[in-house]
Amino acid sequence: MIDPLQRWKALGLPDKPDYAGLLTFGGAPYTQDAHDLEGVDVAIVGAPTDDLVSDRSGTRFGPRAIRAAGCPSGPHLEAKVDAFAELRIVDYGDAPVVPSDPAKTHAAIEQIVAEVVAAGAIPIILGGDHSIAEPDIKAVRAKHGPVGLVHFDTHTDTGEEVFGVEVSHGTPMYRLVRDGHVDPKRYVQIGLRGYWPGEHEFGWQAEQGIASFFMHDVRDLGIAEVVRRTVEIVGAGPVFLSVDVDVLDPAFAPGTGTPEPGGMTSADLLWACRAIAVQLDLVGMDVVEVLPTAVASADITALVAERVVRETLTGLAVRRRAG
Repeated sequence: MIDPLQRWKALGLPDKPDYAGLLTFGGAPYTQDAHDLEGVDVAIVGAPTDDLVSDRSGTRFGPRAIRAAGCPSGPHLEAKVDAFAELRIVDYGDAPVVPSDPAKTHAAIEQIVAEVVAAGAIPIILGGDHSIAEPDIKAVRAKHGPVGLVHFDTHTDTGEEVFGVEVSHGTPMYRLVRDGHVDPKRYVQIGLRGYWPGEHEFGWQAEQGIASFFMHDVRDLGIAEVVRRTVEIVGAGPVFLSVDVDVLDPAFAPGTGTPEPGGMTSADLLWACRAIAVQLDLVGMDVVEVLPTAVASADITALVAERVVRETLTGLAVRRRAG
């Protein structure tokens, strides 16, 4: 295992600048050796692929941009806990994706996530387009059985096909429910708005018992009440958290493939991710559809995606501390 801080520690320094050294998530130790996962609480995995997008491409650069948008670790000013001190976190590198071969890419993602799950750690996957949710959740389900799902998104991603294609970033949730990987009665969508999908998809969702909170619900009820109801619906048992950054208003996340005005604020999404990680039995997470628009920390979309992960890690640390 490589410690990106080793040169600074040799000088008696506690940390390194976020622009220096090996690029890992939050400066976490880096490894691609499954033996190093023993005793690890959380492993960060990159899934740099965008072969299955239906609009703007470029999310294959998302994992690198999210890592580059990091900041030095330290205690969360509201939660009063440092996730990197409370949890053992490693960066497990990127899945060995194969450009222009989404089937092999998904198999590679599922394999690397399965290695994390087998070691007893929680995988947090940096996308990549939202099609990666399918191999992510399949790997988690293999150990935990059908999981609950909390899904932040502008879109439901429950299409049977998009432009005649069955495997797409607009179809993973349909396939995961259809194939028994996600328990639809423990599945909640938050932040829906815009113009897709249509009556057919929502009719199918109603038949399955999937719960949906639209943006008008978030506005009218407030994010705290939406999260309270979500926790009540999902209940006890293993849960996966999937965050598509296009759930945010483009003012907060312009760098994404299918932006839709009228979305959530960063403050609401960050708080919600932390609250969900505290209150539910989180066994995996992904953050997807980051399409970098600039370099390093100048990219506000990568920045908010990085903080989504940090808030989730903080929630996990609070839950751990509370026993």
